[in-house]
Amino acid sequence: MKRKMLFVLMMLATTKIWSQEKPLVFTGATILPVNGMPIPKGVMIVQYGKILVVGDEKTTIPADAELRDVTGKTIMPGLIDTHSHLGGPEGGDGSNPINPEARVLDAINPTSDGFKKALAGGITTINVMPGSGHLMSGQTVYLKMREGRIIEDLLITNEKGVYGGLKMANGTNSIRNGNGFPGTRAKSASLVRELFLKAQEYKKKIEKAGKDSTKMPERDLRMEPLVEVLNGKRVVHFHTHKSNDILTAIRLSKEFGFRIVLHHLSEGWKVADEIAKAGVACSIINIEAPGGKMEAVNLTLETGAVLEKAGVPVVFHTDDGITDSRLFLRTAALSVREGMSRQKALEGLTITGAKLIDLSTRIGSLEKGKDADFIILSGDPFSVYTKVEQTWVEGIKRYDISNQADKAFLTGGYGVYNYDRGEYHQHGDEEEDRQ
Repeated sequence: MKRKMLFVLMMLATTKIWSQEKPLVFTGATILPVNGMPIPKGVMIVQYGKILVVGDEKTTIPADAELRDVTGKTIMPGLIDTHSHLGGPEGGDGSNPINPEARVLDAINPTSDGFKKALAGGITTINVMPGSGHLMSGQTVYLKMREGRIIEDLLITNEKGVYGGLKMANGTNSIRNGNGFPGTRAKSASLVRELFLKAQEYKKKIEKAGKDSTKMPERDLRMEPLVEVLNGKRVVHFHTHKSNDILTAIRLSKEFGFRIVLHHLSEGWKVADEIAKAGVACSIINIEAPGGKMEAVNLTLETGAVLEKAGVPVVFHTDDGITDSRLFLRTAALSVREGMSRQKALEGLTITGAKLIDLSTRIGSLEKGKDADFIILSGDPFSVYTKVEQTWVEGIKRYDISNQADKAFLTGGYGVYNYDRGEYHQHGDEEEDRQ
């Protein structure tokens, strides 16, 4: 059985890399590797979905290589969106305020045109989340923007399984009446504590049983992801806005010893020093015209600069469709305009995000051995005039602005899409869909 499985995997791998048999060389662009200084007139060589070389114009080019002259362009790593809702994953249902057993993996539509929209924005990796209307709304999943018809085609996996986190939230989103939902912030925190105490007991039973299957506790789907959180295998992505809610999230993570990334942080600037002291990373969103909920009224574009000054690792996210995936570079540019350093903003779009989702050995910077995920820009990444011209995922070109069908996802506006059950569809596909 194992030999048969190995043969199938080898056949799939052979099929995937056949088109990359020859090295592909990009020359003439300014390369922003992120982990090092910019390289003018740089050379990057990729093959079999991996980066082989990143160097200057004196780099030796293989004799059998396929050359791509991109003089005057900018090459940087593919962008990493640490908080997205593309693919129509929906939120948890209203039957329970705590749903750690729910998997967003089981709800995503991998053929959604929303993924094409993300490619038009230069995004190559996303953390797809369930909604934030619950104290725990379920397990997130990390996806690559590969071409695929089934969700398994997009999943990022290793020998231990699927990469993903756990979505938690506090504040007004999860406060409501009925079905056990909390009516106050204090009750919200107490419900979370109760469940983590049960998870600690479940974890102790597993450890005590050891390899003796007869002593193992009965399988509990609600407890399993929480044990992964307690063991540090699954990071908690925590939706939070107000300064007191931010500190509650940190307090819970310290109390139970789990890793945490704080998301949104409308009032993160108020408690930047406390966040830094806790050693917690942040994923922020920039909205030029805040609105919708009172707890986000103090959101400011200066948050990135304030957190950076305090020594907090900062990344960016779209929360698509709160902000548009096609404008992801603009999100970081707004923080630079308000005082954040260019370097930390670039890192916040790439390598820092990779670290926060445990994938920095594979993505986030342009260096030998990493996945060939990169974008080709028309100019400076933080210029309003710059466009994403090409997006490559694992050495495969997934978006090209010179292709009119691809370009429509960048310039078509809302007319390109029909928002239907959390999915995006081109008008041109409607007739085919009806047949």
